[in-house]
Amino acid sequence: MLSTLSDLTLMAPELWLAAMACVVLVADVYAGGGRGTVAYLLAQLALLGGMWLLLADAVPAPEALFGGAFLRDPLADVLKAAVLVLTVAVFAYARGYLQGRGLDRGEYYVLGLFGVLGMMVLISAGNLLTLYLGLELLALSLYAMVALHRDSLEASEAAMKYFVLGALASGMMLYGISLLYGVTGSLALDVVARAAAADASDPVMLLALAFVIVGVAFKLGAVPFHMWIPDVYHGAPAAVALYVGAAPKIAGFALAMRLLVEGLGGLQAEWADMLVVLAVLSIAIGNVVAIAQTNIKRMLGYSTISHIGFLLLGLIAGTRDGYGAAMFYALTYALMAAGAFGVVAIMSRRSEAELLDDYRGLNARNPWLAFMMLILMFSMAGVPPTVGFYAKLTVLKAVIDVGALWLAVVAVAFSIVGAFYYLRVVKLMYFDEPPEEAAVRAGLQAGTVLSANGLAVLGLGLLPGALLALCLQVVG
Repeated sequence: MLSTLSDLTLMAPELWLAAMACVVLVADVYAGGGRGTVAYLLAQLALLGGMWLLLADAVPAPEALFGGAFLRDPLADVLKAAVLVLTVAVFAYARGYLQGRGLDRGEYYVLGLFGVLGMMVLISAGNLLTLYLGLELLALSLYAMVALHRDSLEASEAAMKYFVLGALASGMMLYGISLLYGVTGSLALDVVARAAAADASDPVMLLALAFVIVGVAFKLGAVPFHMWIPDVYHGAPAAVALYVGAAPKIAGFALAMRLLVEGLGGLQAEWADMLVVLAVLSIAIGNVVAIAQTNIKRMLGYSTISHIGFLLLGLIAGTRDGYGAAMFYALTYALMAAGAFGVVAIMSRRSEAELLDDYRGLNARNPWLAFMMLILMFSMAGVPPTVGFYAKLTVLKAVIDVGALWLAVVAVAFSIVGAFYYLRVVKLMYFDEPPEEAAVRAGLQAGTVLSANGLAVLGLGLLPGALLALCLQVVG
């Protein structure tokens, strides 16, 4: 009994979020005309409360709860804290957009909280079944969120595509998990890890690995399992694209760490070879196809694909430095993506500002907003002294250290190609005439969060040491 109470105490952030999501759902029914405001305030309270519970009971060493099905370790704590902070920012960005577009209802916040709960369960998974449950809770929340604008044919089409492709990828991953269970006789990741290390040449284990890689690649959005990303970003309302593009990338990194590094670490040579193909294709196709886009949400979608390729480079290295660099990249990319989509949400309050031409002359309409977007675009392009430059540098150093110089050269070459479409946005904002003279107003809340977001991107680029050291410490 004491053991169960102790386990529940360490699981308090997840229990709090689950309870608060239900509270928001019920409150939304009875809130009447102010339902969006009530849901928003309760959702932010839920996230901040979850953060407090997480930090108040931080663990210095790994703790296995409920027979090892749920893990509480420093890696999980850092990733969960990042997810909670980013979601607070996402809800703040989305608030004005939802009000301006007549979508200010509680559904967005309820689904967002359940999505965060799924991410947190996934991050702490110590068991293949727990991992799959967290993954599916997140996925089901995202499917519904993409279709939030019920009257939009584009949103409905994007949700249907996402659901069908997501179900296919989930089925493949579940088949891989069933094969792992058949080979090892256990769902526990530590047992799977020992079995993989004992017999890395088992053909059934290798077949299971192939199916698992398909699932991981889809959830991350790596080529050739990437086609849902630009379609979902394009079709979904800007507030939903903002949510999908930020914190779930951290959960995707956690999925790779738990399943590949911790569960199938004995097959590192095999899955690293598979990831090399995915990484090169993602960096190449993501950067090249983004150049042809005229829709900023699709452009950011292909940009996401290229960044996932860079994240995979750290995992390919297979070293502590590589894993730390990949984690640093995941955290900083999620921060950059939240800011970039936050600007899109601010610009889209009256109508979807999804064409690149909508950003022409932004500096004349709101100089601070244009400057924040400039910092974010420079960071995504890897221009110093932003954090994007340092994130790329760390993963490139990790692959060079293991002798994969050619991989670093390919990544740098396509990164230079990709700089074009980021700099094009800057050129439009600063050197073109605005389509209209009306000022763009961000609002106090969204403007404050965007300022903190942009300055964090700049500050972490100037002083990246503390965050990188933390990443190296928790992955070790």
